[in-house]
Amino acid sequence: MREDTRTRIQEIALRLFTEQGYEATSLREIAEELGVTKAALYYHFKTKDDIVGSLVEQRMNELESLLTWLHEQPKTAETRRELVLRYAETLDKPRHAEMARFLERNQTALRDHSGLLRMRQKMLDVSTALTGPDEPLATRIRRSLGLFSLHAGMWLTQDTEVSEEDRRKATIEVALELMEP
Repeated sequence: MREDTRTRIQEIALRLFTEQGYEATSLREIAEELGVTKAALYYHFKTKDDIVGSLVEQRMNELESLLTWLHEQPKTAETRRELVLRYAETLDKPRHAEMARFLERNQTALRDHSGLLRMRQKMLDVSTALTGPDEPLATRIRRSLGLFSLHAGMWLTQDTEVSEEDRRKATIEVALELMEP
């Protein structure tokens, strides 16, 4: 039950932060939307920043799992292919798209958020782990772009009539071509 309430708070806060803006949304509004008192909300999260931190932590855990797996693998084309597939799978989760919209719409307010800075660094760590230190700069950039192209595919097709399956296939195809031209 505690986890259900915590998850509901995260869902409502994420929606309100996206619709109204992080700075314009109060804990009172989140509590009202949830149908609980502010005291009940405080039991789970003391501040809006705590809510954002919990959302970031979920993404950090996904990235850490990918990074741990990647460090255990040889630096081969097959490993990079598998990483693209695993990473694409994390992006296909509904919470990721919601979180991406929230971050896009609240860039100014969250520019210096410590959790988001850590998340960016973890993403760079994954990108860096794709190549060896002696590989050409162009190869390192290309492989990083391969990973980031999965994000771009989502944004570039968001207002089109493209099915999720077609979007997914196309972005994976592009990412794999960038990884191994």
